[in-house]
Amino acid sequence: MPRVVIVGSGFGGLQCARRLVGKPADVLLLDRHNYHLFTPLLYQVASSLLNPSEIAYPVRTIFRGARNVSIRLAEVTGADLAAGTVHTADGPAEPFDYLVLATGARVNFFGQDAIAARAFSLGSLPAAFDLRNHVLSRFEAATTADLPARQRLLTFVIVGAGPTGVEYAGALSELVRLMAGRDYPGISRADVRILLLEGTDRVLPAFPATLGEDARQRLQRLGVTVRTGVLMRDADDHSVTLSTGETVPCGTLVWTAGVRPNGLESGLTAPRWKSGRLEVDACLRIPGHARAFAVGDVAAFVQDGQPLPMLAQPAMQAGRAVAANILRDLAGQPLVPFRYRDPGIMATVGRNAGVALIRGIALKGWPGWITWLAVHLFFIIGFRNRVAVLLRWAWNYFFYDRPIRFITERSGKGKNV
Repeated sequence: MPRVVIVGSGFGGLQCARRLVGKPADVLLLDRHNYHLFTPLLYQVASSLLNPSEIAYPVRTIFRGARNVSIRLAEVTGADLAAGTVHTADGPAEPFDYLVLATGARVNFFGQDAIAARAFSLGSLPAAFDLRNHVLSRFEAATTADLPARQRLLTFVIVGAGPTGVEYAGALSELVRLMAGRDYPGISRADVRILLLEGTDRVLPAFPATLGEDARQRLQRLGVTVRTGVLMRDADDHSVTLSTGETVPCGTLVWTAGVRPNGLESGLTAPRWKSGRLEVDACLRIPGHARAFAVGDVAAFVQDGQPLPMLAQPAMQAGRAVAANILRDLAGQPLVPFRYRDPGIMATVGRNAGVALIRGIALKGWPGWITWLAVHLFFIIGFRNRVAVLLRWAWNYFFYDRPIRFITERSGKGKNV
C-alpha cells in the first residue's frame, strides 16, 4: 500500500491520521512525544486546576485498533521532498509516498533573548509544570519576606492579552483569591499584583471591540491591572522594563504574546513566508510537490486575502481535508480545494464569565462561559479525560478549590524571577 507519513500528532496530524484509519494506505505517525496534548487547557494546568494527564492522551491508545497506522517516537529534523524521505535525529530515514507536515507551533519571543531567558510560557506540558511550581514557590518565599520583597515576589506580569493571556490572568486571579489569606494567612490579596500587558490598543484584538472591552472590565473586577498600547522592552532577574520607560519589580514574567511555526529547519527546501510558515496551494500542497502537504500552524494558507489563524480549528479541518484528498488521489480523482469554515472564537474570563463569537453571534458573561465549557469539553480526546476535566471543573465551581497545589521538582531552566 502507498505510505503516508504524518509528522506531528497535534490537532491537524491527529485528525488526518484518524480519517485514514482502515483506508488503503500504510500510515506512519511521527512525533517526539507519545501523547496528544489539548493545548487550549494548558493554562489550567499552570493555574493548579487540572492534572497533566487530564489534557494529554497516549497516541498509541488512540490508534490501538488501527491495523494500518503505526507510531514512531522520534525527533524529525528535516525532509527531502524530491527523494521522498523524512529524516530523524536518531534512527533511519523514513520513506514516504505522501507526506503531511503538521508540526504545530512554538513560542515566539521575537528575538528578545533577555526576555526568553527569564519568561515562562504556556506552550508545552513541562512549561505549564514549571509555571505552576514557580507561582506556588513565590507564595512560599513571600511568607518570610519583608513587605517590599513580598510585593515584588507577588507581582505577576503577563505579556499578551490574546485568549491565552486573558484566560491565564483570570485563572491566576482566582488562584490568588484562594490562597491569599487561606493557605497563606500572612499574605493578603492587597500584596498581590497581576499586570496584563498588550501591545495593541485593546484586549483580545482578534475579537470584536465590544467583547474585548467586556473582557477588560471583567479582568479589572478580578483585580487584574490591564494596560494596552504597552510593549515589553527588557527583563532582568528582578524586574521588567516597559516601552513607556517604567521599570516594574516582579517575581514572575509570563509570555503569551506570540507563536511561530515549528518548521523543519534542515533539508526542507520549500518556500516560506517571513513568519516561517510554509507556502501551500489551494489544496494545502507544498508548491512543486504534488504529494507533500502542510496543515495547521506550519502552513500559510490564505483565504479571502488573509492567512488562517494559528488555532486548533483550522488545523483540524485542514487535517481532515488533506486525508480526503489523499484518498481521492489514490482513487484517481481530482483533489478538492480546501475551504475553512470558521466555527467561532472564544475565551474565558474567570468564573461565570466568557466571551465568544459564534457565526456572527456575540456572547458574553455566563452564556459565553457555558459555550466555552461545552466546546472545549467536546474536543478533549478520550472519554476518561472528559469526565475527569468535568469533575475538576465542578469541584472548583462548587467548592472554590484548585486541588493541584503542590510543588514538584522543576524540569525547566532557571527563571527570575
